[in-house]
Amino acid sequence: MTLTNNPVVRPATETDAGPLIAVLAEAFHEGPLADWLIPDPTDRRTVYYRYFRDALHHGLKHGQVHTTADQTAVAIWYPRLEPTPTDTRERLEALERIAGPYAPKFVLLEEMLDAFHPDEPHHYLAYLAVDPTRQNRGIGAALLAHHHRRLDDLGLPAYLEASNMRNRRLYLRLGYTAGPTIALPTEGPVIWRMWRGTPTSGGRTPFPHTRPRRRSL
Repeated sequence: MTLTNNPVVRPATETDAGPLIAVLAEAFHEGPLADWLIPDPTDRRTVYYRYFRDALHHGLKHGQVHTTADQTAVAIWYPRLEPTPTDTRERLEALERIAGPYAPKFVLLEEMLDAFHPDEPHHYLAYLAVDPTRQNRGIGAALLAHHHRRLDDLGLPAYLEASNMRNRRLYLRLGYTAGPTIALPTEGPVIWRMWRGTPTSGGRTPFPHTRPRRRSL
């Protein structure tokens, strides 16, 4: 990995939307989850742009979005200090507009992720993306370290889902532990649930016990 010297991390704003949506769509375009959600790469590019446009604007409005000075990376965090209800009817309608015929798998994915989301107060890393031409330079790790320092000051853990082994190894190196996996049905890929606990005298707090919640979009 070629390290980039101390990339400048800053809060993202609406003026960053165009470049950051493109980074998200390109960074997530390849991989087992993408292949499962939308097998056709051309359709995937169109749907992913709409999906990540929605995700970025939602993050700017309801979460905390960080980027770099050159807009080549983005992290979308959500404080989850208590269980967050979802307007299932509104989300279903949004996914049908965004994904069209591919909406059922997006609904299934979001339903599965929500069902296994920990209830313990934490910050949730919904998305971390780096421009594919700038990957393996430590930019993603720098974005994470920026927010991890704040979480340690607040005494809060972090939670995320990794959709491939490469990302899982990165998160393990950065202090996360792996919890029980999620196996998506209909020959879907495995999702690795990851937890970065709060510091203790013996290390960090372990992955919390999670009781699956039943929800239907």
